[in-house]
Amino acid sequence: MSLSSHPEKSDYVDDEIARLRERVRYLTQLKITLERDLEYYRKELDKLLSPPHIEAVVLEVLEDGRAVVKSTTGPNLIVNIAASVDVSKLRPGVIVGLNNRGSTIVEVLPKRVDPLVKAMEVIEKPDVTFDDIGGLKEQIRELHEAVVLPLVKPKIFKELGIDPPKGVLLYGPPGTGKTLLAKAVASTSNAVFIRVVASEFVNKFIGEGARLVREVFRYAREKAPAIVFIDEIDAIGSRRIDMGTSGDREVQRTLLQLLAEIDGFEPLSNVKVIAATNRVDLLDPALLRPGRFDRLIEVPLPDYKGRLEILKIHTRRMKLGKDVNLDYIARATEGFSGADLKALVTEAGYFAIREGRSYVVGADFEKALEKVGARKKRGRSLTHL
Repeated sequence: MSLSSHPEKSDYVDDEIARLRERVRYLTQLKITLERDLEYYRKELDKLLSPPHIEAVVLEVLEDGRAVVKSTTGPNLIVNIAASVDVSKLRPGVIVGLNNRGSTIVEVLPKRVDPLVKAMEVIEKPDVTFDDIGGLKEQIRELHEAVVLPLVKPKIFKELGIDPPKGVLLYGPPGTGKTLLAKAVASTSNAVFIRVVASEFVNKFIGEGARLVREVFRYAREKAPAIVFIDEIDAIGSRRIDMGTSGDREVQRTLLQLLAEIDGFEPLSNVKVIAATNRVDLLDPALLRPGRFDRLIEVPLPDYKGRLEILKIHTRRMKLGKDVNLDYIARATEGFSGADLKALVTEAGYFAIREGRSYVVGADFEKALEKVGARKKRGRSLTHL
C-alpha cells in the first residue's frame, strides 16, 4: 500500500522533511556564526599573547636588504626586514615596528602627529581679521608684505628674483596685540595657525626639546600653508653663554634645532614663522641675522588715535548711552595697551549689569577707568619690588 493511499501519512512525512530542512538551515547558519566568533576570539587571543613591538625610525635602507633604524629604546640598530614588509615604503623618517625578539622590521606604522604637538593651539582658520585690530596700520602693512603676499602670490617674488622673508619677529610690551596680528595673518592668507609657547619646548630629557621642534615643523609642512607662531621666544632664544648647567645646554640644543629648521634643507616656502617677545634685548644674535627672522616689527603701546580705534572695535557691539564719549576715554587712557582697553570695556559692561541696565553709560566707564587704572598702578609697583 503506497503513501498516496494514506494522505494523512503523506502530509506528515512532507511536514517532517520540511522541518528537518529548516533545522539543517538553522544549524548551518549557527555553524557559520560560531566559526566567525571562534576566528575573532582566536585573533584576540593572538593579540594578547603576542610580544609587544618596539617603535623605531628608519635612518637608512642598506643595499644588502637590511636597514639602519633608531629605536625608541636608545641605540641605532642594523636590522633585517621581514618578507611581508613592502621595502619600497621604507624611507628615512618612516616609523616602523620591530619584533621584540629578533629586532626585525615587521610592519610600517602609519604617520601620526606627536600628542604634545596636538595639544598645542592649532586653528584651521582663525576668526580674527585685520579689521579686529586697531592702531597698528604700519605693522599690518609690513606683515602683509612679509607673510601674506609670499603665501597668496608667490609668483610676484619669483618674477622679481628675490626670496621672501622666512621669519618675522614681533616685539613690544605685553598686551599690544602680537598674537592677534599673527592670527589675522593666518586668516588673511587662509593658512593653518599653529601656536606654541617656547617654554613648551623646554624638557628635562636630553634631545626631547629638539625633537618637539622637528615635530612642530613637520606637522606644519603637512598642513601647509601654515603659520608657526612661537610666543615668548626668549624662553629658548636667549643669548648663549660659554658656561652653564646641563639644563642651559639642553635649551641651547633646542635653539640650534629651531635655527636648523628655519635654515634647513627642507624648504619652508608654504610655512612662515612668526615669533613674539617682550624682551628683544635678551635674544641671541643668531636668531636676528638675515635669513632667519629677516623682519623685526615693533608693536608699541597705542597712541591716542590707536586707542580710539581699539575702543571703537571693542564697543561696536555694545549699547552705549548718549553720554559716552570715546574720545575722552581715549585721551584718559594714555599708557594703556590694547588688552587694557578691552578689560576697560568689559569692566564697564559689568558695572552696567550690576545696575540692571542693558546699555552702558559714561559713569560705568568712569568706574571702570578707576578700577583698571588702579590695577595697572598696582602691577607696576609689584614689578619694582
